[in-house]
Amino acid sequence: MATNINVNVNEYANRVLGVIKEKFGLKDKGEALNKFAEMYGAEYVDAEIKENVLRDILKMDDEYFKKHPKGKAISVEELDKLTCGK
Repeated sequence: MATNINVNVNEYANRVLGVIKEKFGLKDKGEALNKFAEMYGAEYVDAEIKENVLRDILKMDDEYFKKHPKGKAISVEELDKLTCGK
C-alpha cells in the first residue's frame, strides 16, 4: 500500500535520492526514497512478518516437536533441512 506524502528535502538529500534513483534504475525519487528505507530502515524499525510466513514457521515448529517430544535441541543441519529443504 502506497501513501502519498509531500516532503521538503535539502540539496544534499535531493542529490542522494538522485544517485539512488539512477543507481537502481528507478522511475522517480519517491521510489529512491523507498529503496533507501528498505536498505537502512531495519536499523530503526522491525519489518512486519507476513501472516503466511509466521503460519509456516509455527507449522514447522509443531511438526518438529511431534517427532521429538522430549524437547531435544535441534542441530544446525536439522534446522537447515527444515527451513531450506537441504
